[in-house]
Amino acid sequence: APRLVTGQFDVNRHKAVWPSTGNYCRGGAFNSRLLGAQGVAILPAEMSQERFDWLHEIGAEVIATPGCESNVKEIFDKTNELKQDPQYMIFNQFEEMGNPLWHYNVTGNALADVYEAIKRGGDRFAGAAFTSGSAGTMSAGDLLKEKYPHLKLAVGEALQCPTILENGFGGHRIEGIGDKHIPWIHNVKNTDMVIDIDDEDSQRLLRLFNDPAGHDYLREAGVPEKTLSQLSLLGISGIANVLCCIKMAKYYEFTERDVVGTVLTDSAVMYGSRIQELNDQYGAYNAHEAAMDHALHMLGLKLDNMQELTYADRKRVHNLKYYTWVEQQGKTVEELNALWYDTEGTWDTVHAQAKDLDELINAFNEATGLLKDL
Repeated sequence: APRLVTGQFDVNRHKAVWPSTGNYCRGGAFNSRLLGAQGVAILPAEMSQERFDWLHEIGAEVIATPGCESNVKEIFDKTNELKQDPQYMIFNQFEEMGNPLWHYNVTGNALADVYEAIKRGGDRFAGAAFTSGSAGTMSAGDLLKEKYPHLKLAVGEALQCPTILENGFGGHRIEGIGDKHIPWIHNVKNTDMVIDIDDEDSQRLLRLFNDPAGHDYLREAGVPEKTLSQLSLLGISGIANVLCCIKMAKYYEFTERDVVGTVLTDSAVMYGSRIQELNDQYGAYNAHEAAMDHALHMLGLKLDNMQELTYADRKRVHNLKYYTWVEQQGKTVEELNALWYDTEGTWDTVHAQAKDLDELINAFNEATGLLKDL
């Protein structure tokens, strides 16, 4: 929207490029379709087949880069190659300030509204946890910390690629969260904790939540039918978010009066092939497997592979941005320092742009006349 309403993006002249580890390029391709623009989705070749099928169906140009969801540099390399051609307009979620702007003002307030609607006397909004991805959703935590100053904010990542926790690397199966770098738009200084989730936990629970044998076990364990009917709303990264909340609640010894917020970033619709792969690997699902998965991968979560971040820890994580963004992507050291020291109110300035952009959007809609025809 910011590029569109300021005249930088022309649907008749530009192709909209959406570099992504899976989910973001779907939204970008969908918006491109609505606008009558050509969308170009860039995502790792090892993402689920459902993603590629969906993108082709909606008319996107699809570029598959080498590797899995942790191979973000390969996505950036292809993006930089396309950037040399003026017909391509790049919308890079990892550095696009419209990303935290939106999540701060929309996702953050939405989570606050939900809490205010469900809270009981004596409750408190104690924590929020989000897997990193592009880190846009982390800015929802910035808003929540302003509204609820005691709230703790955690960032999650895959244990198989412990970039934040251990400056580590590797491949993993929590599709859509990307790693081996720190996103430019992550306000690391405002993050209280890092939590690493074993991708085996997410995979096993995906099966538990979507197989009839898993539902039968959970039903006997007392899970309400309404909850069972909604378990398909949790995709792999959504499950990882929930597991982050569980580990956070255990670490801080939260009680039944403490509310922890997160988002379900995608649904199981995108992972049917992954469930089939698990069936092929482990055989038909049964009550014994379901009980084991529930006990080991949810109830049995421990306080391992997580860390409460000191000031020095946060600075260490922030410093990792240098190697991606200054050495590879053309940012300056001055810009990097501005994010940490918040010179000239960097983050507040970004968050406050919503009012001006809303006015531009209203003017744009008025000029096009499209809303009047609906």
